[in-house]
Amino acid sequence: MRDLARTFVARLLDIAGGGNAAVALHEPEFSGAEWELVKDCLDSGWVSSVGKYVDRFESEIAQRCGARHGIAVVNGTAALHVALIVSGVRPGDEVIVPALTFVATANAAVHAGAVPHFADSAADTLGLDPAALRDYLTKIADRRCGSCINAETGRRIAAIVPMHAFGHPVDMDGLLALGADFDLPVIEDAAESLGSLYKGGPCGALGRIGALSFNGNKIITTGGGGAIVTNDPDLARQVKHLTTTAKTPHRWAFNHDQVGYNYRLPNINAALGCAQLARLEDLVARKRRLAERYFVGFADCEGLAVFREPAFATSNYWLNAVMLDEDRVSERDTLLAAANDAGLMCRPAWTLLHRLPMYRSCPRAALPVAEAIEARLINIPSSAKLAS
Repeated sequence: MRDLARTFVARLLDIAGGGNAAVALHEPEFSGAEWELVKDCLDSGWVSSVGKYVDRFESEIAQRCGARHGIAVVNGTAALHVALIVSGVRPGDEVIVPALTFVATANAAVHAGAVPHFADSAADTLGLDPAALRDYLTKIADRRCGSCINAETGRRIAAIVPMHAFGHPVDMDGLLALGADFDLPVIEDAAESLGSLYKGGPCGALGRIGALSFNGNKIITTGGGGAIVTNDPDLARQVKHLTTTAKTPHRWAFNHDQVGYNYRLPNINAALGCAQLARLEDLVARKRRLAERYFVGFADCEGLAVFREPAFATSNYWLNAVMLDEDRVSERDTLLAAANDAGLMCRPAWTLLHRLPMYRSCPRAALPVAEAIEARLINIPSSAKLAS
């Protein structure tokens, strides 16, 4: 047991460095025009929820995702929340989400008044498995008058929300076909996958609507922030309206025609995002070089292997990961302790959401693959600068 931990730490140190300085799991990098653009906001006084950088960032993020429209918001959870609402999710509905995802995916469904319904992952993508989900829905779904009803709970299943785990695209074609067959919109949680490609096309707008995050640990950051992207102009108008307090246009009057949300991204954050977006290709390239170093460095390591992108994808490798062999699962925490003791920040996968106290009673499919991934996966240092 100790031999694998020593080998794991030694190879991480060789690839990611360390020594006297701690190595973060993922940290932001500011080496472009960030200071210049943020200073422009300060000098002009345009630091709040309107300004030229908001418009610019929305246009540029849409372009990077292959979408016609982008709406910047305060964070990724807010983006998912509103994407669910404009896609027709209503209080009392169920929303299919992966059990293996960051808690925000399920939280957004709850914010919309819905119930998360947990589904299994595919071993080659770490995200929702279309085949397993199709088999499951065929057994439990009752389709009536254009709706998909969970026969076990009586609630309407209103949407599917795949998440590209650690930047690795899921099988979106399979999920979109499944959604069409069961009359379910597919809302793409692209929080971690900016810069990743699915069959040559960018993640984010692979379906009708998608959500992104620009938290401080993402591949680019606005400090805190998110965006919704879509090719549907009607959805874009609804999203913009809802996220800007549902205020109707007027030169001076404060009129609001529905309950909206103050989810506006400040101009100063958008300025930071514009500068970061200009360097996206370089960041992805360096992160992919780091992934290649891990593949080579751990190639002959008995007991674990570095996770590789799906065959149909070009991943941004937001977070690299190793997968322990099935017979070494009991050593996961030993490796985590040894790495962190050596100043190498490593983390397990998220606790599966159905294990969290607020979600234990939620409906769920069998989750054998997600449970195996949770037991075997360790995220390892992945900052772009480690490949510089």
